[in-house]
Amino acid sequence: MATPATTYIPSPSTIGWRETLSNALIITRREVRDSFRDWRIITPIIILTFGFPFVAQFLAGKFLGFVSDYGAEIIGERTIPFLLMIVGFFPISISLVIALETFVGEKERRSLEPLLSTPLSNTELYIGKTLAAMIPPLAASIGGMLVYLSSLLLGDLAWRPPAALIVQIMVLTIVQALVMVTGAVVVSSQTTSTRAANLLASFIVIPMTLLIQAESAIMFLAPDAESPSGILSLWAIIVAMIVVTILLLRVGNAVFNREELLGRTIDEFNLKGIFRNIWRWVRSVDDKGTPARSLVQWYKQGVFAAVRRLGPALWITIGVFVLTLVGGFIVGQMPEWQLHLPKDALMSDAAVFLRPLLSIPTQTGAMMAIITQNGSILLAALILSLFTFGAAALILTPAVYFILGYLFTQVVAAGYNPSFMLAAILTHGIVEIPVIVLAAAAALRMGAIVTKLPHGTTVGQAWSMTLGDTLKIALGLVIPGLVLAAFIEAFITPQVVVRVLGG
Repeated sequence: MATPATTYIPSPSTIGWRETLSNALIITRREVRDSFRDWRIITPIIILTFGFPFVAQFLAGKFLGFVSDYGAEIIGERTIPFLLMIVGFFPISISLVIALETFVGEKERRSLEPLLSTPLSNTELYIGKTLAAMIPPLAASIGGMLVYLSSLLLGDLAWRPPAALIVQIMVLTIVQALVMVTGAVVVSSQTTSTRAANLLASFIVIPMTLLIQAESAIMFLAPDAESPSGILSLWAIIVAMIVVTILLLRVGNAVFNREELLGRTIDEFNLKGIFRNIWRWVRSVDDKGTPARSLVQWYKQGVFAAVRRLGPALWITIGVFVLTLVGGFIVGQMPEWQLHLPKDALMSDAAVFLRPLLSIPTQTGAMMAIITQNGSILLAALILSLFTFGAAALILTPAVYFILGYLFTQVVAAGYNPSFMLAAILTHGIVEIPVIVLAAAAALRMGAIVTKLPHGTTVGQAWSMTLGDTLKIALGLVIPGLVLAAFIEAFITPQVVVRVLGG
């Protein structure tokens, strides 16, 4: 069988994005036309678009009447926008099968080879298939919400919500559809069977379901639920979902390879081989996987080279940490957030309280607790970064510095000398802060590596090499640094603070 490698494939940089999109739309029109011809796809879409909204309206009316009997009309009113979002979500979840079969379904039906043999670039093929998978779910979702919204506005309920809330729900449903579809297309392009794609779809549906539950809680509890500008938290979620959509599109286009898609027939999971490959990159001192001959060489050519490869991730992390600290300062200066600490307390009293804690058993226990706490946060940030393109590393780790900035302004506002806070932070912070920044930057790079693969590498190769660099930094710098910082914080910092307080 002839392979598509013999066909000339123009790159997007030579033909321009306008022609790329024009070529991609050829695939889109074909796919959408075929989807709307299949009664197994069009029937559930029609039912969910025109039937489910009336069921939701009936339930909303009954629920509103029930809670009104107990004087809780506000609960019923807050439920209506949630049902509007559910009406839009149902067609998306059912129609997700279209996206899951985008590539792997055609491969199983043996209709993918002629398509991949066309003189279209990988980018054009991927964009065309992704757009085709988006249109039917979005059409069903928007149609269902419009039907339900019309019944609410013109029916017996006569619902009159803020216009911004309607816009938020519509946009929120659209971006959720985009995230689910783009994620499903990535899954479809990287699996070898429809069964595997459907199983992996749970990693898309479950997080989105949890997100919808969080959004429903926000709609019920948000203090600005009646604001003419909409609920601020929902706007933040919309922006975050747009960013995730862009990242998923970038990831899907980066990892899509037509030759690999045709040649891969089964996914083999070799756990022993995976660990052997990762350990090889941990010991390596160059891009060829050459193992280090000594600990000095491993540090000089392995660990420090891995730190240099953090590149932009390190500078982004430093910037986020600085902005977080500044944010704490700013919030602490707002009158409504000030703690109003007592202004006549003596610092020497605090020193007398701290002095009994300066015992070896207490300090040893504190040291172990500090190591456990810091290590747990960094490990959680690393694991969650794998599923959030590195964003978790920039959320979990800088949070404490926001609190420190906030508390610093409260101490200054109360008229106290802030030198004891500087002593409490900087004594061990000289070691701890750089170590945490390095760990956060490594987690960010680990999660974001799939969005921009190094030239000439596959996803597996790039991930293994990056994980090797992350473990090098962890074993060589982060873990020893956390132990040293915890020792200083438990045994030296309290002594310094007591002396500064005058105890």
